[in-house]
Order: sequence, then structure tokens, then C-alpha cells
Amino acid sequence: MQNKISIKNPAFRYIADAAEELHYETYAVGGYVRDQLLERDCKDIDFVCVGSGIELAEKAAHKIDPKLHVTVFKNFGTAHFRWHDLDLEFVGARKESYNRDSRKPIVEEGTLQDDQNRRDFTINALAISLNKDNYGSLIDPFYGVQDLENKLIRTPLDPDITFSDDPLRMMRAVRFASQLNFTIVPETFESIKKNAERIKIISQERITDELNKIILSRVPSVGFKLLEESGLLKIIFPEMVKLKGVEEVEGKGHKDNFYHTLQVLDNASKYSNDLWLRWAAILHDIAKPPTKKYVPGEGWTFHGHEVLGSKWVPGIFRRMKLPMGNEMKTVQKMVFLHMRPIALTKEEISDSALRRLLFEAGEDLERLLALCEADITSKNREKVKRYLARFETVREKLKEVEEKDQVRNFQPPVSGELIMETFGIKPSREIGIIKEEIKEAILEGKIRNDYNEAYNMMLELGEKLGLKVVGKA
Repeated sequence: MQNKISIKNPAFRYIADAAEELHYETYAVGGYVRDQLLERDCKDIDFVCVGSGIELAEKAAHKIDPKLHVTVFKNFGTAHFRWHDLDLEFVGARKESYNRDSRKPIVEEGTLQDDQNRRDFTINALAISLNKDNYGSLIDPFYGVQDLENKLIRTPLDPDITFSDDPLRMMRAVRFASQLNFTIVPETFESIKKNAERIKIISQERITDELNKIILSRVPSVGFKLLEESGLLKIIFPEMVKLKGVEEVEGKGHKDNFYHTLQVLDNASKYSNDLWLRWAAILHDIAKPPTKKYVPGEGWTFHGHEVLGSKWVPGIFRRMKLPMGNEMKTVQKMVFLHMRPIALTKEEISDSALRRLLFEAGEDLERLLALCEADITSKNREKVKRYLARFETVREKLKEVEEKDQVRNFQPPVSGELIMETFGIKPSREIGIIKEEIKEAILEGKIRNDYNEAYNMMLELGEKLGLKVVGKA
């Protein structure tokens, strides 16, 4: 199947001229072609030539601008360079064969047909010719355009071979279905279910990269439902699968925490593209299964799930090869605090509770509030509406208290150094006691977040602890 595609990008003409001089058949392939047909923006363009991809990249870059730097990966036979906001990658056409216990292929030189045969899905096996005799022609041997029109994900060849050769393609199938809102055709999906265990030979980094792309899709629940149904989720993220299911005692059941989590994730995704807010949504109830308990007369409880869940976060991040720095600490903090703002909607709100929340949430307050708002789910729309209205009141009161007391991210107005200098002491537990008492007094509203008030309290506390003033600030 061939159609003409209008090529407006000037880079293509330079590459076509370089290819003609080298006598290389050359094509734009893969995701760029797919996204052009879907009218999606794409800045990464892959080019395949029947010849040396490195040589073509160097010649094309020189034609565009002799100063352009080309990065060469000799071991892989690839090269790429950036031009304006484009990332252009070049490789020689190849065919691949696989050993069952590895996803690293044995690579040989090949034709465009060989290259298209090795692609993961029909919608990624499309190519645009840059050759003089058919410049701009769309080459579509597997009817990928038809699958784009019908919103289908299928493999070009036998899916069992495709997924067994490179099991990461199973994650990619789910990712494309989630990102594009496409359907995985039954034969391809059955093959994912059959080959799910093969995902274990893939490195965690590559699995997590695909998982994050699913999480960042517009409606990530689509991808998670497919991961669960295919059997992949129980292998790559068993804690999440344990959320699934409803238990009933004395006619009382609890909500299915798996589907509740997906609803919270989708809600959070409407609010922000922040990956770590979305991870907090995924993990906010992760410890509900081991904390679940039925209390007669009260129903189902999950006491302490936020505390246990926050303790699990570092282990999950470490296993998933996610960043262990501020990103992990932010998610851990949000999991730990996610019940607090909701609790404030159910009681008379004291300034002291608001100050404490402001202090503990710090710079992550907006993220936390977004998570808590996303966590308000119910089939009863009126109930959701009431909770959201109350939650808006909490937001307003937090704003008022913050403007008045400025306790978000605050440090006690007197430092450890000042305490040591005032009382002539070395580092000791008394310093910690004084700082903690002053912090608590500010949060409880006993004193203002003010240097003079805090200094006077420091003197009083020092006296109680038997310390003598030797110097003044």
C-alpha cells in the first residue's frame, strides 16, 4: 500500500540529497510516520538506510551545517544529531534474530523489508521514502494506516514470536493503547497473556520507563487495567494487584481499592502532568490490604494504612529503580499525609491543625491538596459535591492561616547556634528540647512565629533546664 505524504520539514531534503550522493535507499520510519498520520507532534525522527547509518548521518549533518556535532555509536551502527528542536537518528537497515534467554538480538545487514518485519506493531512499521524516484511515498506492507484508522494495536508478524523475541514489546503494546486510546486486537492480547512471564528477562529500568509513560498518559487507568488483565502487573507490581477485590462480612463490603486507586490516578491526571503526584495517587492506599480489618458495628477499617504505606515507598522506589532523592521523599510525604486534609473536612477546623499541616506538607502542600481532592470518589455525585465544597473551605482556611502565621517550611526563629551561644553550651540534647518546644508552641498558636517571642521562650526553657545565660544575641 503506497500513498504520498507531503514532507514540509527542510531536514528531509538535506538527508535525501546526502542519501542520493551515497547511493543509499533511505526512509523515515516508525513513530514519526505514525504521529504525522495521527497529526501528533513528534520531534524524534528515525531514518533507515540500506547502507551505513553513521556515514549518512555525518554527510547529512555536514550539508545542514558543517558545525553540527554527530554522536556516533559504532557498536550499534547508529548515529544521531540535533538540529533546532529535532532529534534525528540514523541506522542501517537490518534483520534480527534472538536467543530465547536474552533480548539482545543477533543483527545482520538487511533491506527495508527486513527492517519493517522486525518492528513491534503495524502502526510503527510505516515508512516514508526519501528516494528520488518515489520521494514522499508511504510504504505500508502491514496495513498500518488501516490499523491507525481503526485504532488497533497488532504485531506485523506472529505475536508469539514478536513478544518472545523482545518481551518489552508487551509493555509497549499497553503503553500505546493507553497513550493513543487504541485497542489491542484479541490475538495480540492473548499472546501477551501467554508470554507475560517473559517480561522477567527485561531490565527493571526499561520496564519502569514504559510504566512511567503509561502513568503519564491522559487516562492512565486504561493502561493499568490492561496490565492487570494481561498478567503483567502481578509480575512487575504485585502490591498493586493485591488491592483488587472486595470482601464482605455481615452483608457489608468495602470498595475495591484497585479500581478506587485507578479513579484517584485518573482524577489526579486531570489536575496535573506531574509524574510524582501520579505516583502518590498510585501508592496512597497501597498498604490497605495488610491493614484491613472488619470491626462489628463499625464496618471495614484500614487504620494506619497511610503510615505503613509511607514506610513501603522507599522499598518500592528502590525495586522499581525510581529516583531515591527528593522525588521519593515527596511521594512518601504525600502518602503519609493524604488522610489529614480529608479529616479536616469532617470536624471543626482549628488553626493549630491547619498550622501543623502547613508545616508538615511544606512546599508539597499544593500537590498534597491535589491528591486529596482526587481521592474524593463515590458513585454518589451529591456526596462528592458536598465533600468537594467542604474541601474548598479547608483550602481557604489554609490560605488564611498561612498568610497570618507563615509556618509553611518555617524554621524555629532561634537556631541551635544561638542557643549554644546564649547558654555557653556545646551540642547537646537540651538544644533539641528547646527547639522542639518552640516549634510546638508556634504550631499550637501559643506564641507567634516571631524572633522576640521565640527568644523569650528560649530563655524561659533554658532556665527550667538549669541553663545559665552567658551571652546575648
